[in-house]
Amino acid sequence: MSQISNALATRDQGPAAQIEQYRDEYAALVPSHVNADQWVRLAVGAVRGDEKLMEAAQNDIGLFLREMKTAARLGLEPGTEQFYLTPRKSKAHRGRPIIKGIVGYQGIVELIYRAGAASTVIVEAVRENDTFRYVPGRDDRPVHEIDWFANDRGPLVGVYAYAVMKDGAVSKVVVLNRSRVMEFKAKSDSKHSEYSPWNTNEEAMWLKSAVRQLAKWVPTSAEYRRDQLLAHTETADSVVASVSTAPLPPQPSALDEADPDDDGPIDAELVD
Repeated sequence: MSQISNALATRDQGPAAQIEQYRDEYAALVPSHVNADQWVRLAVGAVRGDEKLMEAAQNDIGLFLREMKTAARLGLEPGTEQFYLTPRKSKAHRGRPIIKGIVGYQGIVELIYRAGAASTVIVEAVRENDTFRYVPGRDDRPVHEIDWFANDRGPLVGVYAYAVMKDGAVSKVVVLNRSRVMEFKAKSDSKHSEYSPWNTNEEAMWLKSAVRQLAKWVPTSAEYRRDQLLAHTETADSVVASVSTAPLPPQPSALDEADPDDDGPIDAELVD
């Protein structure tokens, strides 16, 4: 068999083909608003277009398919900033890379919007040369001034996130300085990996650190939102009252159930 034939045979039996094989199962998992066929095409394309991902997925197909199952259940696009697919070396696999799925900040923002309570989600990084003002109790939201035409805004110094609810109320404002973000990074089991988003897209991980904390204060699952509405259906007035008029207390999060986060555990012990 020629090298080309070998390559085609490997491709046809590899991770992408496995996703195709379980197409119906993935289609049953994705939320109703997600086009299942499009999701499968994106998933197949994400692995097929990257040799390192293909190799890592092939080293443990079962683990790879479970990570893709998480993406499907959350309705996030694998291989994008909604749901990163990263090769990670594993001691259980003799140092060979395996696939770890990581929910990105855009994925968390998508889950917040999908819950239906927020009209706008703001998450921004603050750099040294920006102007940032926020006094809790006085300001309902930060004032962040940026010189968009500056040659250099300076290094990252902080990040913040908040949501504007559909009734106009502002959620809790999350503000993190560099030290706090570094605490989250220190908990990451991939911080030393060249493939980790902490090393390939640092600003995105700063944004994620803030919006992940925000997710504790605003709904992130459509199921939770539906339960809130059903709990207030005795009168028309109570249905209207179910839309929050004040910042919500910490809420159950879709991430609490699946938690496919960068700082979460994985089945196989990883090599730094």
